[in-house]
Amino acid sequence: MYSEPSFKETLITWFDQHQRQMPWRETTNPYYIWISEVMLQQTQVNTVRSYYERFISDFPTIESLARADEDDVLKRWEGLGYYSRARNFHTAVKEVVEKHNGVVPDDPEAFLALKGVGPYTQAAVMSIAFDLPLATVDGNVFRVWSRLNDDTQDTALQKTRKSYEQDLLPYVQSQSGTFNQAMMELGALICTPTSPLCMFCPVQEHCEAFEKGTVLERPIKTKKQKKTLHRLQVLYVEDEAGNMLLEQRDQSLLRGMWQFPMYPVETSHADIEQEFDHHILIDEEPSFHLKHQFTHRTWDIAVYRAKVTDHHIGGNPFRHWIPCSDKKQYTFPVPMTKIFKAMQQAD
Repeated sequence: MYSEPSFKETLITWFDQHQRQMPWRETTNPYYIWISEVMLQQTQVNTVRSYYERFISDFPTIESLARADEDDVLKRWEGLGYYSRARNFHTAVKEVVEKHNGVVPDDPEAFLALKGVGPYTQAAVMSIAFDLPLATVDGNVFRVWSRLNDDTQDTALQKTRKSYEQDLLPYVQSQSGTFNQAMMELGALICTPTSPLCMFCPVQEHCEAFEKGTVLERPIKTKKQKKTLHRLQVLYVEDEAGNMLLEQRDQSLLRGMWQFPMYPVETSHADIEQEFDHHILIDEEPSFHLKHQFTHRTWDIAVYRAKVTDHHIGGNPFRHWIPCSDKKQYTFPVPMTKIFKAMQQAD
């Protein structure tokens, strides 16, 4: 094992000189730091920048977000994906108002008890905002630490995360937020998954995997769960007045968001038309196909245009006629936005 001051000081010096400029690194407001950490989970930095700036502009305080309707919050989140993050964050902020007088708690256990806060978010926010000695272990840190130590533990296992958190604990007794960010930045810029820039690594002399030639074999991680394939058909129903038919999802995935009527691909058009009291006519051939990847599933969608002959189309309470011009007022999942744009361009 290497000398803590030498390794840590070298890494932090590099970080001070080479870190990317990000708006959430220019604040000490724990609420803003929390927002950035929630957005950055499973989303690229370049995508998050504009969302973060708009979000803190629209909801500058915890109280303003707590008062907001869920639909408004989801609308600001539209395009970031993983909408459960937004719902959980919204709930957690309400808990902060109700239980902590609108102040983000600096007690790690109290913060961890909030809705949607896990060990990573706890460590990131508590260390960056309050300099508390907690180590963040995300994908970047898994990769950096496993290579530094030529570690062969399976990083997909929870026990490996706990092991790494303990290993890193001595390094976060001071400057914890800076050290955690430096480790993540090293993984993002230098110690990348493929083609790592080992010749430019500030802590190369400490890297056992570099010395042994095993850098590309680390970290070891079991394969992710295979995605399930869902074959679906979507009806794009629009009337002569420029209204489109939407339905609000009540399933757990994308709950509360708006979509065009959607069915399993094996559902016959005759059955669908019967459901609509025979007041729609569905094209025989799809207008186009679309694939969209979620974390554990893939949607393979055939998009059909349908003509409406009467607005009395059955009694589904989740379906509504909405002017196409009002689309921006409703929160659409990414695949539905793609369908809307494609069908509008085709008209």
